[in-house]
Amino acid sequence: MIDHAHDLASVREATDRLLTAVGKLDDAAVAEPSLLPGWSRGHVLAHLARNADALVNVFEGRPMYADATVRDADIDRDAPRPLEVQLADVRESAARFQAAAAAPADWSRTVELRNGVTDTAARVPFRRWVEVELHHVDLGIGYALEDLPQEFTGRQTDFLADRFAGHADVPPTRLTDGTRAWRTGREADTPEVTVTGAPADLLGWLAGRRDGSGLTVSGGPLPALPPL
Repeated sequence: MIDHAHDLASVREATDRLLTAVGKLDDAAVAEPSLLPGWSRGHVLAHLARNADALVNVFEGRPMYADATVRDADIDRDAPRPLEVQLADVRESAARFQAAAAAPADWSRTVELRNGVTDTAARVPFRRWVEVELHHVDLGIGYALEDLPQEFTGRQTDFLADRFAGHADVPPTRLTDGTRAWRTGREADTPEVTVTGAPADLLGWLAGRRDGSGLTVSGGPLPALPPL
């Protein structure tokens, strides 16, 4: 069962970690490339701020973004800003997200996210936690997948394995970190492929942050995953 209050607290902690780390940069470092192709660190920070505001829209029953073009234009517009402005925007938009989440609400209600995706309101805080943690890694400032909280890594691996489950282009696959195991890909009585690796390597591959070279594969080649 989703504990949205716990996840909101985790979002606050993750945001504080990110703001502390980014606060050690300077304007030149913010303009440098992030680990995401085509995006500077400023793009990542702008996206985090605009995503927080978009999730306020979700909580309040409005479209998450007006459309994809507006979303992308807002990120491009805000990316070149100096560090001080970026930090203030991430901090203030995070506060708006927390304030919207604090309003009395039915957490079991269905909300609409981007591209017509729906979910329960109670899962929105975890989705925000994902944004903050993975994009902290994407900044390329010393916070790696191995530094993610263990709970987060396990839950996001659960989520991504479930996301690719039943996908026609992914063979029946068993994932394991030696302690836990997941199934993903096409449905089958037994998996065709077993992928084994450290939790960070499994998550990195599933989340498109690593190429899978740190994983061990048996039964066939490493499956090609569809884009997120």
